[in-house]
Amino acid sequence: MPTLGEMATLIRSKNAGPFNLTFDIMFEEEENYQKVIASNVLTKEVFSSIYVIPVEEVLLVHHDAARAIKVSIPRPIFQCDLEDGDAYGGQQYGPLVSMEVPA
Repeated sequence: MPTLGEMATLIRSKNAGPFNLTFDIMFEEEENYQKVIASNVLTKEVFSSIYVIPVEEVLLVHHDAARAIKVSIPRPIFQCDLEDGDAYGGQQYGPLVSMEVPA
C-alpha cells in the first residue's frame, strides 16, 4: 500500500496562532487527491485519535480547486509554554507521512 507521504506533494504542519495547529496535505495529481479522500484515511476521527483531542475540536476541509486537505486542531501545549518542544508547530505532521492509503 502506498503511504500518504508517497502520494502527497506536500505535508506540513504549522502554528495557526499560539493556541492552534494547522496541517496542509497537498497533491499534484487529482487521482491521488481523490484516492486519499475516498480511502477515509484522513478524517476528523483519525486526527482525534492521533493527536488525542475530542473529535468536535477538529476542523477538516477538502479544497478541491487546490487539491488540498486542511486540518486545524488546538495545540496540545500552547506555543512557547515551558513544556513546548515545537514552538513553530513544524514537526507535528510526522505521524501523517507513513500512514498507509488503502486502494
